[in-house]
Amino acid sequence: MAETLTLLDYWPSMFGMRCRIALREKDIKFEYQEQDLWSKSPLLLEMNPIYKKIPVLIHNGKPICESLIIVEYIDETWKGKAPLLPSDPYERAQARFWADYVDKKFYDPARKVWGTKGEEQEAARKQLVQALKVMEGVLGNKPFFGGDSFGFVDMAMIPYNSWFHSYETFGNFTIEMECPKLVPWAKRCLQKESVSKSLVDPQKLLGFVVEMRKKFGLE
Repeated sequence: MAETLTLLDYWPSMFGMRCRIALREKDIKFEYQEQDLWSKSPLLLEMNPIYKKIPVLIHNGKPICESLIIVEYIDETWKGKAPLLPSDPYERAQARFWADYVDKKFYDPARKVWGTKGEEQEAARKQLVQALKVMEGVLGNKPFFGGDSFGFVDMAMIPYNSWFHSYETFGNFTIEMECPKLVPWAKRCLQKESVSKSLVDPQKLLGFVVEMRKKFGLE
């Protein structure tokens, strides 16, 4: 029986973008199935009955949920191609720690930067900028978070680059002013075909955010 691989995803999702990058880094063919998060498909509800969220990777009929877990699964299943996590146990643990930091510290304030107004938005902007500054410190003067090569932490964080323009537009700040090292880092990441093919155009995302703000009654 031929191997089957399907990614249930939603195009603006930074979490889905991670999985797309990982699959393309490993040069793995997969079927992409776009999901409507406002009218969830029976397949999505069957494959992720606990959280009912994307992304979900379905490998030979078996679901794997949560983006960082999916990326690790891809790395462990297709070991022979472009390792995504460091081989050293300590370095691997550090990579997991900082990828988890991105998950815990970025999403909520980032969403409030474009999805709220007034004091709540300002507080969220400060939280997001602080988290970005922490990650800029972790990057230091290295080309990538893993050192000389693109890796797990870069994969966790680079999808947010597609959203930066929207955060800047509605949060009234610039990444380049606040965290200048992150701009050339993002450009280095985008030189990789796996990244450039997987990330969404920032202008397209801005249009999506404008529509969402209208939907939320913020415009």
